[in-house]
Amino acid sequence: MNNFDVHTYEFTNAAWRCMHDAVDSLQFQQQDAQTIYNVLKHQLRLHPFGEYLKRYLYVKKGLTAAFHTIPLQEYQMILRNAFMENHTPPSFTPTTTKFSALCKNWLTQKTVRRNVVFLLGFGLRMNTEDVNLFLTKALQEYSINFQNPFEVICWYCYEHQFPYSKFKQLWDLYQTMPGEQIHLRAPYQECPLRIQDTANILYSDTALLTYLKKLSTQSGVSTINLIAKQQFDLLYHTTQDLVAQERNQIEEEKHLQFIHTFQDKLSRNDRLDDKEKQRRIIQLHNRKKIFSRKDITPSDIERLICASIPKDRHGNLTIGKASQLNEQFAGKRFSRQRICEILAGHTEVTRFDLITLQFFIVSQQLDRYPDPKTRFIHFYNSTNNILKICQLGKLYIQNPYECFILMCTLSEDPMGTYADVWELSYFQPNLLR
Repeated sequence: MNNFDVHTYEFTNAAWRCMHDAVDSLQFQQQDAQTIYNVLKHQLRLHPFGEYLKRYLYVKKGLTAAFHTIPLQEYQMILRNAFMENHTPPSFTPTTTKFSALCKNWLTQKTVRRNVVFLLGFGLRMNTEDVNLFLTKALQEYSINFQNPFEVICWYCYEHQFPYSKFKQLWDLYQTMPGEQIHLRAPYQECPLRIQDTANILYSDTALLTYLKKLSTQSGVSTINLIAKQQFDLLYHTTQDLVAQERNQIEEEKHLQFIHTFQDKLSRNDRLDDKEKQRRIIQLHNRKKIFSRKDITPSDIERLICASIPKDRHGNLTIGKASQLNEQFAGKRFSRQRICEILAGHTEVTRFDLITLQFFIVSQQLDRYPDPKTRFIHFYNSTNNILKICQLGKLYIQNPYECFILMCTLSEDPMGTYADVWELSYFQPNLLR
């Protein structure tokens, strides 16, 4: 177990205990939504990037004093000394900002730019696993991208424990060498995981530079983003099919009831012969509406997934700040605007988009997974597999939204519980003081 595993485990283990205490309680059996709301409101919280960094430094330096008693200045000194010892500059590009100010920002901010993690990788001599953990857990982004030359060179240096000076040498070489201009096909046929397997044989500078030369330098398309979009499309189409199927069932029930009423009226009509009556019944059967995937719109999906979120007079979802769980759920609402932007390629797919869609799909398959524990295991494993394909890291229970989804999966009515918790956050903020 490496250093980062130790403090990550502390975050994660505490969240697992919190979730199990909640779902195993009598209150969860009687009032599952209210129990989940209570956990989200009073027990779970988002850990800012700075706290991850502090815990990493705390363990790395073997500090023994109580974690929250360590002053910020001590962590700043640890960072400064490490960067000096490892001959790492304060930024990948020239900057006039004082290093002390940069350190303070890293230690106090909720999030940082992705490149900061790669810089810390050199300044703190992290290994690849540590860097990936910071990327996927602290930033909630994808792991090292093997289609990005900058990140490939960083990975190569971490793997061989090369210093920043080696990175700079390789990066300068890459920027001056001519590329082969090999463009990615869309959709790209090779999974990033297979690219990573290929990258594992890059044991020399020559092999690395040969690999980099083959990467596309003009397409501007991130393979990871492309594959995440492909996974989103698959899940979204499945969601559309499920909604269309449910509508067809409702339509069938309404139609049969209407046919039954119509037949009663026909039977009392003495002016029509039996042949004409039969013709009219067949004609009525043919008028039945049949829904397909193309009939299901983003607005239809929003009405199902965001059913309990209040709307303004224009029909748009109420602003997120009106929710008592806005901090935990910020950016997680699956609105029709967001769906349209993703489908049009105007915004990138996040892990939360994929998790929400997969949750909805599983919630509509209660006949296949009637037992909550079996359903939970299926959701957990299938979702992790999707996230792995997209290099987005496994489900992280310490994230309040992901813990919320997992708890809903264990309820008798997952989608109903999901909606009820959202409703509680808007309409009953003071129930659980």
